[in-house]
Amino acid sequence: MVSAITIATNVLMLGALYSLVAIGFTLIFGVGGVLNLSHGAIITVGAYSAYAVDAATGSIVLGAIAAAVISGAFSLALYKGLISKVRHNPVTVLILTLVVAIVVEQLALVVFGGEELLVPQLLGGSISVLGDSIQANRILVFVLSWVLIGGLFYFVDRTRTGKAILATSMSDKGAALAGIDSEQVYTYTWVLAGALAGLAGLFLASFQTANPLMGRNPLLLSFAIVVLGGLGSIRGSVIGAYLISFLDQMTITFLSERLAGVSALVVLVLVLLVRPKGLFGRELVEE
Repeated sequence: MVSAITIATNVLMLGALYSLVAIGFTLIFGVGGVLNLSHGAIITVGAYSAYAVDAATGSIVLGAIAAAVISGAFSLALYKGLISKVRHNPVTVLILTLVVAIVVEQLALVVFGGEELLVPQLLGGSISVLGDSIQANRILVFVLSWVLIGGLFYFVDRTRTGKAILATSMSDKGAALAGIDSEQVYTYTWVLAGALAGLAGLFLASFQTANPLMGRNPLLLSFAIVVLGGLGSIRGSVIGAYLISFLDQMTITFLSERLAGVSALVVLVLVLLVRPKGLFGRELVEE
C-alpha cells in the first residue's frame, strides 16, 4: 500500500515538473495565439542534447546548459524559419509544427536508435522524509522547476522585456502604439519557451529515460493542463498542473498504473464540454 507521504511528495514534485512542461506551451499561445505541436519534440531535443553532451564531457551540468541552449536555438530557428512567415494562419502553424515534431522523432530514431537511453541523474542518493525514502534527484528537480517558474513570473511582471511580452499578448496594435516591436517579442517568447522545454526534457529523462517518442505524453499533458488552467494563463497552467498531478496519482494508486495519463484525457474532455475557457480564462491573450 502506497503511503500518504509518498502520494503527497509525488503530487508536489510531478506537479512542479508538469508546470514547467506546460508553461512554454501556454506562453507561446498566450503571446502569439498559436498552438505549437512541436512542443513535445523540443522537450525531446532537450533530453537528447543533455544526453549527448554528458556522454561527451561527463558533466550533467554542461548537459543541462546544452539542453537549454540547443532547445532555445532550435525553437528560434523554427520560429524564424517557418512560423514567423505564417503565424497569422493558425491552421498552417498547426500543420507545420506537427510536421516538425514528426521529423524530430524520425531523426532521433536514426541517430540514436529506438532504445531507451539513461540520462544521468542530476543528484544521486536518496533522502528520508517521515520514514519514506525519496530520490534526491526528484527533490532537486522540484526545486529547480520552481526556481525556473518563479524566475519566469518575475521576468514577466518586473522586467521591461517581460512587460513588453505581456503588452503584446494583450494587443499587437496597442503594443505597437507604445513603441513595442511585436516581432522581437515573439522571437523572445519562442526562445524562452524552447529553453524551458529543453530543461523540462532533461528533468523528465533524469528519472525516466530518453527515447524518440518521449515528447508525445508531455504534449498531451500540456494540452490538458493549459485547457484546464485557461489558454494563455501562466498561473492557470501551474494550478492545472497540480490538479492533473493529483488526479494522476490517485488513478495510479487506487486503480492501475496502466491508466497513468488517462485522467489528463478525461479532464481535457470535461473542461472542453463544461468550461472551455478553463479556470482562469485567457490571462495573457485578448478576449
